Amino acid sequence: MSATSTFPTFTSAQMIAVDRGRELGATWRTEIWASFAAYLELFQAFGATADQVRSWSMRAIDRLAEWAPDLADEIAGVAGGASLKLWQVGAINARTEIIAAARVAGAATECSTAVALPGGKRPPRTIQTWDWNERMRETPVLLVYDLNPDHSVRGLSEFGMVGKIGVNSAGLGVHFNILRHASDHERIGVPVHAVARRILDEATDIEQAEEIARSADLSASTVLTVVTFDGARGRVRGLELSPSGVGVVNADDDGLYVHTNHFLDPSLSDGDTLAPERPNTYDRMKHLRERAGELGSDDLMDRVEAMRCHTDDGAPVCAHASPDDPFELRSETLATVSLDVAGFRLSVHRGGPCQVTADTWQTI
Repeated sequence: MSATSTFPTFTSAQMIAVDRGRELGATWRTEIWASFAAYLELFQAFGATADQVRSWSMRAIDRLAEWAPDLADEIAGVAGGASLKLWQVGAINARTEIIAAARVAGAATECSTAVALPGGKRPPRTIQTWDWNERMRETPVLLVYDLNPDHSVRGLSEFGMVGKIGVNSAGLGVHFNILRHASDHERIGVPVHAVARRILDEATDIEQAEEIARSADLSASTVLTVVTFDGARGRVRGLELSPSGVGVVNADDDGLYVHTNHFLDPSLSDGDTLAPERPNTYDRMKHLRERAGELGSDDLMDRVEAMRCHTDDGAPVCAHASPDDPFELRSETLATVSLDVAGFRLSVHRGGPCQVTADTWQTI
């Protein structure tokens, strides 16, 4: 991992999308350029040509401009501020769609999310590992911004990317895990990262989040775990996004919700194409379900303890890159994240659960 123990933070008071993007681009120009270069290297390792990446990226921008014009404007602002071409920033935001279009086997990596609903007036307890290619160790950034005087967002994303994991001031949070489905295709749709961002920007409850998700025409798959707390009750719902539709996953009767990297909704599970290649998704889910007590603890370090499991232990919840794998398949846990939807806080540790101590959390 990087010698730097925390992620950089971008805080903006700009409430006009293009201005916020331009400010981000100008402030973090070098980092956004590096993010694009890392993704272009990864896409080319997966067999995509520069011309294909450019074409697919511009299709993503076009789809986004139709579905969420403000987010398209923000991306244009980032490109202008960073002196990048629009398609280059589009490529960062459409990385899931580009990889799906390239039909890459085994490209998706392991992320594990758990949410416990303790009952009563206690808020949800959440934690996830975010795993991605080791080449992307320097791409993450924390975002803090206001949409209007009454609605703010705090999130973990990547330089140049509009959003990923986060929490808003309305008491709603979003976790993010990759999926892959037989219906994924190269006719690029709305980027799934933009769906997560729009939910954080606009939704105040699970029903609104689901409505936003169902309105997007997609070409790649992901599960967004939406968590809410209204002061009296916590709720969680997994929205399994795919070009074939949106599946729904709820907590079990004991209030535990776990999602790894396979579809759980029966209407979509037959089309799952990732689990056959990476069956450890089932091992990770089994492991986490067996740690329900720790995952429901008020103490975040107890939840971390439930995630301290590696390949040699039977379930790579905490992932480490193998030097024997080709560069494009070297996946590791880049961040461990917990959302406090009641307190409007995001806590993140740079690296996997096995490295977490009480002092390594960065909270925004």
